Amino acid sequence: MGGPGDGEWDRMRIGEAAAAAGTTPRALRFYEQRGLLPPPVRTASGQREYGPGEIARVRVIRDLLALGLTIEDLRSCADRLHLLAQDPPPRCGSVEPGAPASGIVGRRLAALDTEIDRLAGLRENLARRASGDG
Repeated sequence: MGGPGDGEWDRMRIGEAAAAAGTTPRALRFYEQRGLLPPPVRTASGQREYGPGEIARVRVIRDLLALGLTIEDLRSCADRLHLLAQDPPPRCGSVEPGAPASGIVGRRLAALDTEIDRLAGLRENLARRASGDG
């Protein structure tokens, strides 16, 4: 790794980067193969190195996958994933209308709303039964 002032102190090998992002080295390689992560910087011996930007991007990828988006969904807007890693992220409305990301997000939000409604109904039913009203 580098020294002070050369911008390399913050670079991590794949194992460290995976741990920092809450995932595995295998997942980092998978995201790279699928085009969700750009090819990482390589050391002279060919080992992958990742910086804070890549770690933030992996966290965004993991969050979006946890929300139910698919790898294919993310691939369609991979060139904009870095925007979501910004702090604070830009508003969704800042994506140009008609862009693939806005349609994907809209569909996922609708699916989440449907699931929330379904779960709320189940909760109400369970609460009624527990109180003896059902």
